Amino acid sequence: MFKKIDCVMIRVDDVAAAEKFYSEVFGLKPLWREARSVGMRLAETDAEIVLHNNADIPNKVEVHYLVSDVVMAVKTYAGKGCRVFVQPFEVLIGRCAVIQDPFGTTICLLDQTSGKRPHYIGEVP
Repeated sequence: MFKKIDCVMIRVDDVAAAEKFYSEVFGLKPLWREARSVGMRLAETDAEIVLHNNADIPNKVEVHYLVSDVVMAVKTYAGKGCRVFVQPFEVLIGRCAVIQDPFGTTICLLDQTSGKRPHYIGEVP
C-alpha cells in the first residue's frame, strides 16, 4: 500500500551543478549528500528531491510542483535559465505550465489561484 511520496529522483550529469542550481533557483536546501547524489528539502513536506547521476535509475520524471503563482514562477525561472515548454494555461483549480531545467528535466508547475478542487468533484470511495 502506498503511504506517501518519499522522494522524486532526478538524474543529472553533474550533481554539484544541479545542487547549486536547485538551491539558488528553486530555493531548496540540501538534507544529505553522498558521492553520487544529494537529497534536497522541500519546504512544506518531508518528501525530498534527490539529484543523482546513477544511470541504472530511470530518468523519466513528471511531477507537478505546487507554487503560489504559476505566471510569476514561469517568469522567474525563465529568467534564471529554465526553458518554457508550455506557457501558463487555465485548469480547474488555477493555472499550470511546463518548464525544463538546464539538466533536461521537465518540471510541471501548478497553482491553486482558482481555489482547491470543488466539492462537487467527489472523493473516490
